[in-house]
Amino acid sequence: MNVAFLGLGVMGFPMAGHLHRAGVDLRVYNRSPEKAQRWNDEYAPLAAASVADAVSDRDVVAVCLGADEDVREVLCGADGVFAHLPAGGVVVDHSTTSAELARDMAAAAAESGHQVIDAPVSGGQAGAEAGKLTVMAGGDADAFSRIEPVLQCYAARYRRLGETGSGQLAKMVNQICIAGLLQGLSEAMHFGQQAGLDMAAVVDVIGAGAAQSWQMDNRAATMLQGEFDFGFAVDWMRKDLRYVLDEARRQSVSLPVTALVDQFYAQVQNLGGGRKDTSSLLLALQASQAKAQD
Repeated sequence: MNVAFLGLGVMGFPMAGHLHRAGVDLRVYNRSPEKAQRWNDEYAPLAAASVADAVSDRDVVAVCLGADEDVREVLCGADGVFAHLPAGGVVVDHSTTSAELARDMAAAAAESGHQVIDAPVSGGQAGAEAGKLTVMAGGDADAFSRIEPVLQCYAARYRRLGETGSGQLAKMVNQICIAGLLQGLSEAMHFGQQAGLDMAAVVDVIGAGAAQSWQMDNRAATMLQGEFDFGFAVDWMRKDLRYVLDEARRQSVSLPVTALVDQFYAQVQNLGGGRKDTSSLLLALQASQAKAQD
């Protein structure tokens, strides 16, 4: 099997690196030259100069991009993947997009003799660097079987959850959980600080009980120290929650807490925190407290 990896951002760069170190016959491509140059500085072979150069003789193309419009451009454009990937190729899309986009790309792929697996990831930058991501996938079962050796290089857990779009829907479930957990954790940290508690000691105690979560284990200490620079930015979370809330409206599903947390993230953006990590919800609470005390 030979693979092309398109998108060398915070997640894609380490994911492609794991493929390279595993000895996979690999080509990479990035639209912005500075990230491609970083790859060239660190690895061989060199990054391809175009999508066509990257995919023209590949079996599998992995894509890790930002949003619906980015995926559509890279896959469907005149110089895109579908125009140059040999017939029978499989595209595994690790971008977080709408489920509607996943279905559109699967239909477009079928017209050109290809298949697409929507396979968003969870685990953040740390998970990508450690090769311990979780992959939620949707699409054809046989095509998924073909890409499993690729996923094994950078994922600790991966699973096909159903037909096309299922991976993106599962990622929406993931983001709903994270948003609620982080808001609860932020409110708890803020309440404890205002009450004058030694919150490091409190977290140490309650972290061994029912309040424990990945977010508490990995973010409580840094939140208390005012550190919010851990990879997954507020701007990206709001993009993801937009997909969640759009899908919820299509399905007539009520998500009141998720909608509220999305607005709290908007407050963080208004405070200039769009590039801070998602645990920065605490900043919105602190800003509201300071305003109330003025």
